[in-house]
Amino acid sequence: MKTTLRHCFALVLLSLVVAAHAAPSHAAALGMDAAKLKEIPRRMQKFVDEGVIAGAVTLVARREGIVRLDAVGFSDLAARKPMRTDDLFWIASMTKPITATAVMMLQDEGKLSVEDPVEKHLPEFKGQWMISERGKDSLMLKRPARPVTVRDLLTHTSGLANLDAPRFNCSLAELAMAYSQMPLQFEPGSKWAYSNSGINTLGRIVEAASGRPFAEFLDTRLFKPLRMKDTTFWPSASQARRIAKSYTIVEGRSGLVETNVFYLKGPLTSRARTAFPAGGLYSTAPDLAKFYRMMLAGGTSGGRRYVSRSAFEQMTSAQTGELKTGFVDGMSFGFGWAVVRQPQGVTAMLSPGTFGHGGAYGTQAWMDPKQNLILVLMIQRAKLNNADNSDIRRAFQEAAVAAIVR
Repeated sequence: MKTTLRHCFALVLLSLVVAAHAAPSHAAALGMDAAKLKEIPRRMQKFVDEGVIAGAVTLVARREGIVRLDAVGFSDLAARKPMRTDDLFWIASMTKPITATAVMMLQDEGKLSVEDPVEKHLPEFKGQWMISERGKDSLMLKRPARPVTVRDLLTHTSGLANLDAPRFNCSLAELAMAYSQMPLQFEPGSKWAYSNSGINTLGRIVEAASGRPFAEFLDTRLFKPLRMKDTTFWPSASQARRIAKSYTIVEGRSGLVETNVFYLKGPLTSRARTAFPAGGLYSTAPDLAKFYRMMLAGGTSGGRRYVSRSAFEQMTSAQTGELKTGFVDGMSFGFGWAVVRQPQGVTAMLSPGTFGHGGAYGTQAWMDPKQNLILVLMIQRAKLNNADNSDIRRAFQEAAVAAIVR
């Protein structure tokens, strides 16, 4: 019987899906129930069928290795292109913990301290003003009680206002200069307010302390040693063909509508485009798992230490006291990572001390040291009411945790 191209394509896809699933013996060896893990793609497919998302890639891992990797739905609805496990996603704010890791690597080397005033590394921040009173037609300023520190930037307690980049190819030096001239919104350390400007400033501090461009530092110190070949600010032409398209829901229109990545103002593959430390990376689930396994192992991978044990503990433990932080209840913040303090709601199945981060278009990754569990969810869905609190995240986590045997 003649085999058509369509049949061949279907066979290739089937082989990819089969390869993506963990063998029962492998899952059992890593302490998880292979049969229960099959519930993950079933639950994700339900969201695809309901038109909530176009597709998803999910990954479950332990320190010892990947347990399950699945792709459901489509990366391109119009072309009916099936989602693949090696498709790239804009991971948005999941870039932030990677930036924090670079900062802590430099602290380990004695090139900075989290207690340093920002002005020690970026003199333009010296003498900042702070808003003391807002009127209808006036703004009163005063000096803050103390300068902003690196710790403040890492924990989103700096008071730095968010400021959009004026063009697609701003340097981090230009952005940091602009941030330094904006008045602080509150006394450093007194409140928690999510600050992209603060994390972008950290990227500039990495440049100042290391003497290297920020993207180059990440590439040479993290991505290449960890063999994260698909993690980049500037996807190549071949990588760009694997990027899952982003979708949203528009009032008055049926179904999912394709949308652009909101921050992407310049050509996707152009290296002139700003490498935003707060949210510019693209990556794949398997690539990210390499970084997360290193973190779950306390900062080591393949016999190499990337951050010291003390730096790892600083990053992944609560650093914000009793301040209300995060986008769901029961959270605190470490250095660049959100940390579960009191599991509840969408985090109810996770342990206290679980750390992770989400992204604007619904991507999520969480590491649970007590349960030895890594959970990576990759979707591209804009305008979710609260991506950190999505039903998609909850369903994925519930199915994964239910599969733990030991």
